[in-house]
Amino acid sequence: MNKINIAEKFTLFTEEWTPKVIAESNGQLVKIAKGSGELVWHKHDHEDELFIVFKGQLTLQLRTEDIVLNAGEMYVVTKGIEHCPKAEPDTHFMMIEPSSTAHTGETVSEITVSSEQQERI
Repeated sequence: MNKINIAEKFTLFTEEWTPKVIAESNGQLVKIAKGSGELVWHKHDHEDELFIVFKGQLTLQLRTEDIVLNAGEMYVVTKGIEHCPKAEPDTHFMMIEPSSTAHTGETVSEITVSSEQQERI
């Protein structure tokens, strides 16, 4: 395994809300993504989802509150909690989650990326 320059990895793509796998450790995928606007409301019944913001601002809308994350901040959305990520323009963030985690849980939309479609960069 070679070291990974995360900032460099963010330069390799322009798509939004399309996670890119950059590493795997003990069945956990390390993914990066860019976002602007909202994704979709969804939940993961069996997996927690950790978000770390590198650039911009990511709001994790929950049914009970909004969690606002700025660069350098992180939050874990506990399994079973419905959430809708919302990002300021050109927000860059990382997710660490089990490889079994579906992009938008059971919710399927035109923006959903299947496990087979997730690109490794």
